[in-house]
Amino acid sequence: MFSFETPALYQSSKCFVTHGVMAHLDPTQPPSKGKPWASFLGQDFISSADLVIPQNVFELVRAKLLQDEAIPRYKKVVMSLHNILSGEFLTKHVKEGNVLMLSEGRLGIDNVFTVRKGILTMYLDKETYEQAGLVGKPHGVKGKRGLKPRWIVEMDLTASSMVPGKKGFDRLVYASKNALNKPLKWLLCYSSSTAPGDDLLREHSPSNSAANIKITNDSNANMPKLNPPISTEPSARDEFEDFTTELYEWLSLVRLESPRILTGDQVDPYLSRYEVPGGGQQTKICKISWQGFFSPSWSHQTLMDLVMVLPPKSWFSFSTTTFSKGFAGDNSECTILRVPESREEYLMWEVKSHE
Repeated sequence: MFSFETPALYQSSKCFVTHGVMAHLDPTQPPSKGKPWASFLGQDFISSADLVIPQNVFELVRAKLLQDEAIPRYKKVVMSLHNILSGEFLTKHVKEGNVLMLSEGRLGIDNVFTVRKGILTMYLDKETYEQAGLVGKPHGVKGKRGLKPRWIVEMDLTASSMVPGKKGFDRLVYASKNALNKPLKWLLCYSSSTAPGDDLLREHSPSNSAANIKITNDSNANMPKLNPPISTEPSARDEFEDFTTELYEWLSLVRLESPRILTGDQVDPYLSRYEVPGGGQQTKICKISWQGFFSPSWSHQTLMDLVMVLPPKSWFSFSTTTFSKGFAGDNSECTILRVPESREEYLMWEVKSHE
């Protein structure tokens, strides 16, 4: 795995690229360790996903991933922090580690709350943090002038000490009734198909939502070479870096539906001088996009389905992007490309946010 980045005083993000081989996939024992599986499972709150495939395999994908029962779903609720820490919602939703929740707000500006794997994370301004009386740590770039200091508090609600009567839990409940008592809009989904009933959410104005799916068919594109260079020369690293950078740029333009990658595109060079690496080979491609609120388990399962359902020598590119681009160390975007003519060989790009 290589890190392609230029050292700088303020590093906004880093991109890591991996060239590897998948182990044999057994659907009865879903892989969770090692790349690429751990990278997709390591994301938190996914907002969008893009799949790029050759047009000739679209029907296979539609039969597997675009049927009604395969469309990911999520909920919108209005709850206060105290609601989350109370009664059966805490025991049946949160402590089981099956629920993912993301509150409204802009990170770095508003107070933002998340729940994932039973861990409550609170991003608070200094005034709210002091009123809450909880133990946390500073959050944000050290020495960044002109910005108000902010704090992050993490509480593992699955711990045995997180029950009424214990000092730490009672302090959190007290803060939820006083300093953190504002009702918020939340996005909510489950990390597995076995979810509790909606009865516990009925009083919180739940609304069901399904992912928005957009399909772009029969795009006549100029496609660059997708097979990475194999060389033992001293310049191999530089050659590999140039290849993966150009390929990632092309995949990004496909996801953006840019006309620059289309066959016959003509644009004033004053506006754009982009050229497909190597001139490109004309081919028909299809792009499928999902927009909504998804769990990492959905993207993990989708990647498994793609490997299993597509012909062994067919290439595909699958990308997921999270809401939390400002969360330090977060794997905010993950893109995998299965190399043509190989069922196991892949390239993967991971964009990680940094403060």
